[in-house]
Amino acid sequence: MKLNECEKGRTYFVDRVLVAEAMGRRLEALGVNEKTRISVLNKKGSGSVIIKVRGTRLALGRKIAEQIEVEEEKR
Repeated sequence: MKLNECEKGRTYFVDRVLVAEAMGRRLEALGVNEKTRISVLNKKGSGSVIIKVRGTRLALGRKIAEQIEVEEEKR
């Protein structure tokens, strides 16, 4: 599933990051790597998503969120 399709308040693991190379390096520097646990804190009507990754809150625009594939954490 894509990050922008996730539900607020749930925890996911990053499966793949399918962005351009420069953006991929930036996301990696911010801690958004494969197999990283992220929590969806909020979703906006425009498609942007606020996530928590490794103790830091990040806001991602709709176009970037659409290119990050995640899978839900098993409870």
